[in-house]
Amino acid sequence: MAEDSNPQDQLAAEAAALDGYFSDTPLEPEPNYPPLDEQFNRCVVISNLPKVNEAKYEKLTKVVTKLVGRVGALAAYDGVPDYAGFLMPKGADGATTGCAFVEYASVGEAKKAVEVLNEYKFDKNHVLRVTPYERARQLADTPEEYKAPEPEPHKERPNTMEWLEDSCQRDQFAIRHGKETAVFWNDGRGAPVVDYAGEREKKQGVNWCDFYVQWSPKGSYFATLVPQKGVILWGGKTYEKLGRFAAPGVDFVFFSPQENYMMTNNNNRSDPKAIKIFSVHTGKLLRAFPLYPKDFLNPKLSKEEAMQVPPPPFQWSHDDKYLARMGKDLISVFETPTMKLLDKRSIACDGICEFQFCPKKNLLAYWAPEHKNQPAHVDLIELPSRKKLRQKNLFNVSKCSMVWQESGEYLGVKVTRHTKSKKTLYNNLELFRVNEPGIPVEMLDIKDAVMAFQWEPQGSRFAVVHAENPAATKVNVSFYDMFQVREPEKKKGKKGPKQEKQITPEVNKVEMLEGKGCNCIFWSPAGRTIILASLGDQGSGTLEFYDVDSKALTVKEHYRSNQVLWDPSGRTVASIVSQPVGGGHFKFAMDNGYILWTFQGKQLYQQSFEAFYQFQWRPRDKILTKTEIAEVSKNIKKYEKQFNAFDIAKKKKIRLEETRGKRRDRSEFRATLARLKEWRTRQKQERMELLNGYDSEDDDNFDVKEVVIETVLNTKEELIY
Repeated sequence: MAEDSNPQDQLAAEAAALDGYFSDTPLEPEPNYPPLDEQFNRCVVISNLPKVNEAKYEKLTKVVTKLVGRVGALAAYDGVPDYAGFLMPKGADGATTGCAFVEYASVGEAKKAVEVLNEYKFDKNHVLRVTPYERARQLADTPEEYKAPEPEPHKERPNTMEWLEDSCQRDQFAIRHGKETAVFWNDGRGAPVVDYAGEREKKQGVNWCDFYVQWSPKGSYFATLVPQKGVILWGGKTYEKLGRFAAPGVDFVFFSPQENYMMTNNNNRSDPKAIKIFSVHTGKLLRAFPLYPKDFLNPKLSKEEAMQVPPPPFQWSHDDKYLARMGKDLISVFETPTMKLLDKRSIACDGICEFQFCPKKNLLAYWAPEHKNQPAHVDLIELPSRKKLRQKNLFNVSKCSMVWQESGEYLGVKVTRHTKSKKTLYNNLELFRVNEPGIPVEMLDIKDAVMAFQWEPQGSRFAVVHAENPAATKVNVSFYDMFQVREPEKKKGKKGPKQEKQITPEVNKVEMLEGKGCNCIFWSPAGRTIILASLGDQGSGTLEFYDVDSKALTVKEHYRSNQVLWDPSGRTVASIVSQPVGGGHFKFAMDNGYILWTFQGKQLYQQSFEAFYQFQWRPRDKILTKTEIAEVSKNIKKYEKQFNAFDIAKKKKIRLEETRGKRRDRSEFRATLARLKEWRTRQKQERMELLNGYDSEDDDNFDVKEVVIETVLNTKEELIY
């Protein structure tokens, strides 16, 4: 009977039996769910993984999970023990589909995974592609049929090299003073002429620049620094705005030699992105670095001592292919444009203190002191092969400093050595001939203390400032040549064939200037001329223009000058008294400004300012080879005629411009005089009638007498015996 009863009746009977066991309070459960995250910004998609069957699924999962776990911690949720932040889906056949989904614990770790693992070589047949999940969803929504977007209207980019087409072959320079920023033309003959001084910005009620400015290495771009925001690039004939680069706090800008990249630095030790690398053409941020590499600072240093350690600088290779920075016992070389480590590893350099790129080759030079029973040494390393081309071991070394010649043919290393007691220091120069087979090295002993060492640009000569005591006020300046020239011997008797000079690759002392009061030396970019300057608070401001070939010396003075800058052509040089933008140096207020000189020491122009911050010549690329320069020098007479004709025409144009007002006044005077003469001629008849027929303009109505008056100006008597 019970089996045949209705199920509803059975439920009703059970409810009646349980009546009284339940509470009358309504049931409203509130489970504690985790917050719903709909952003997916912590998730990435890894593609191009190997496709494996079910037997190898677990092994591949472990390998990939270990790889992604190195980047950061994977996501985990309380109460969900089976979820590990990793999912590798399978297809209908049970094999993997070649992709995986990874969820990290933070957004920063997900971004780091994209940077680190993208294009990672998983094995010899698979290179991983890592994409943010949001980007993958956008790609999934891409229509199968491609529809070309509407092209944007063409906007011609300003010609950043137009200034080089100047018919007068003038150079340019920029200055910062007060709240003003201006760019000037300079022809090396007279006063500079303003090209642009921010007139467009002044109409908008803003200053063109309130901080420092920087030209790019070829002069194509003009960068103005805005510490609150970043860097602005300008270019073209009218200095149009070409791009903005976000870099808050920036106080330093460094362009790559070929102007493809730009580095900004805010010198903030606590900022993990203190140094930023941008692409100049796209404006994209390629990579950011902290101010110091990992483990660079010694943890045993106090806070005050750590503040005294300067951050290691970045350096570009000559062709923009590499960017390098020194770390602790290593050099990290990054490839452009990916900004990833060359061969995924740094170059081991135990104890490295300094490195420099060759100006014309992908060659690294570095020196390291004595370290772990190894002598101090200077090494030359070729990139990208990392091959060590030359190593020079040094002993009893206290310090080294390296100076490359501009064309990269020679490397000079100033070595400060000490005796065994370490109480006495002495110097010598190690000179590397980089272009010769085996890179031979010559040692030049200098008994005195060396204060300055500079190569002649594009030449084989160099200058050394030295004295017995580093604090001496009077020093000697010696000039050396990497080649020795021997004149042929003149033989008496019959004339034979003309003998050529013998040139041998041997360091040769050319001459020495004694008793000079300089502390700095500045070679002209054209070579031959050098300025021996006494700069800074302890200097006298003396500038000695010395021609190394003709031995001509001209002495000038610019009191309190703290900078000397040659223009790229070597025609004009500027001596400068400047102060920092942020500091109020009242002692410079009466002397701030600049003076322009010819390379022979003749003053061209002087300008003073109450607050003067910066002077910079606009660089220009050197396109002539040594052979072409020699050809121009050979045919200088032909070019001299062209330049003289141009100078005469220019002077005539200037003279006509200067006398335009005088000529206009003269023409107006002559026209007035002619009008008055014509008016007087018309009145002649009336005038004669009033004078009873007398014509005052008729010479016959006058008696003419000639009177000769002689005046003795001086007398001189000579007695002739």
